[in-house]
Amino acid sequence: MNATLVAKDLAAGHGDRSLFEGLDLVVAPGDVIGLVGANGAGKSTLLRLLAGLDTPESGRISLSPPTATVGHLPQEPDRRPGETIRAFLSRRTGVTAAQRAMDEATERLVEGAPGADDAYATSLERWLALGGADLDERAEEVAAALGLAVGLDQPMTSLSGGQAARAGLASLLLSRYDVFLLDEPTNDLDLAGLDRLEAFVRGLRAGTVLVSHDREFLSRTVTKVLELDLAQGRVNLYGGGYDAYLEEREVARRHAREEYDEYADKRAALQDRAQMQRTWMDKGVKNARRKASDNDKIGRKFRSEASEKQAAKARQTQRMLERLDRDESVEEPRKEWQLRMEIAAAPRSGAVVATLREAVVRRGGFTLGPVTFQLDWADRVAITGANGAGKSTLLAALLGRVPADEGHAALGSGVVVGEVDQARALFHGPESLLDAFGAAVPDTEPAEVRTLLAKFGLKAAHVLRPAATLSPGERTRAALALLQGRGVNLLVLDEPTNHLDLPAIEQLESALDSYTGTLLLVTHDRRMLDAVRVTRRLEVAEGKVTERSP
Repeated sequence: MNATLVAKDLAAGHGDRSLFEGLDLVVAPGDVIGLVGANGAGKSTLLRLLAGLDTPESGRISLSPPTATVGHLPQEPDRRPGETIRAFLSRRTGVTAAQRAMDEATERLVEGAPGADDAYATSLERWLALGGADLDERAEEVAAALGLAVGLDQPMTSLSGGQAARAGLASLLLSRYDVFLLDEPTNDLDLAGLDRLEAFVRGLRAGTVLVSHDREFLSRTVTKVLELDLAQGRVNLYGGGYDAYLEEREVARRHAREEYDEYADKRAALQDRAQMQRTWMDKGVKNARRKASDNDKIGRKFRSEASEKQAAKARQTQRMLERLDRDESVEEPRKEWQLRMEIAAAPRSGAVVATLREAVVRRGGFTLGPVTFQLDWADRVAITGANGAGKSTLLAALLGRVPADEGHAALGSGVVVGEVDQARALFHGPESLLDAFGAAVPDTEPAEVRTLLAKFGLKAAHVLRPAATLSPGERTRAALALLQGRGVNLLVLDEPTNHLDLPAIEQLESALDSYTGTLLLVTHDRRMLDAVRVTRRLEVAEGKVTERSP
């Protein structure tokens, strides 16, 4: 079904803080609209509004035809206790809700309720449109194609991070919505998964709005960009793809700055002229008073006329200034909050940072190794591989977190590890962000902790909240703040760009460029792999580790 989603004059905020207002958007069939903006600008909020899950402060949302289906797939697929993979896929594709509606319509039909025939026909049509008739068959095929090598009746909570990412991708590939709203669909996907997702999105006839931190994915998929500019309090829609948006935005910002500078220079010149004319006028009045006893009538007349001329000029300049403010006033572009990141360095470790020698690690039915690898001081290592290949197990073995079942594993002397893990596990508990962060830097005063977190955009409203209630992006920034709060000489980054906004990713890349210690970087972000300087590259595939040229 061809469907169009229309938002008109939407406004939303948190408490007394406005996120956006006057937002207009048309999502037509075939549109792929990239939704961009800093963390906290309201991207996820807007997707929830478009999905009908929340109510806007003002404005309206309409769907044509009204019976069209809208699929909202949030950032973190919730793994519900007791829910199987099969049930998860059915829920995420909308089939579960459609089946429930059809069952209720069937009961009403049996009872002979008025209008039951039409309700049943409508519910059946929706169930069929969402792919309910052959979902089980398609689910088996897609799971096999994605390498999700587990039975679909296995609980979702039993899956590894990589398996859960594949299940989330499967739920998207199986979906047959009329409009798609995708919140960070690229998170945790490996390169093969990203290729599949790109092909899926590019092949959609349905209108799509998506949020993603993956710059290459945006460049390859979106046809328009909707920018929530929190700093300027504006909503901007750009035609063309993501790369065109970057160029157009840069030109628009430069023109806005030039226009304001021209206005400010003109205003300053008029103010200086007005001040000078008032000074001259005051001096003329004082001179006239000082020479008031002068019997020279011609001189008095000349001085009086001169003072009146200066007063007229001053009034004229004031009118010009008022006209400028009324007709040509330009608001100064507000500076965006920017993450200014540095990675604090601890004293260097020994020459050998970590060693694996014929090491084998077994986890359930998975085996890593045997691996022989030596990590030396100031090595900068990129680790790539498919989800489930063993990258996280390799990191755990190198850091001494899991013992080797065979062979030898050792961490070098003087190694101080700083880590951003996939789960951002340090900030998932019930304690406040301030307490969780302070426990990791016990020698730092609470006031200093607050100051550091504020530099990463985590202000008073964040620090006293339970850490687990923070958004994924906020937890990631807290983890990055920790790297600046304590010195490290071995930096371990496991998918660090997940949930970060685009300016923060660029700041992280800049900080990594100036970092002088040892680096282990696991990422599927293709532009980050190109941007960050590495000296070695490891490829992990089915538990085997191969060193490639960087």
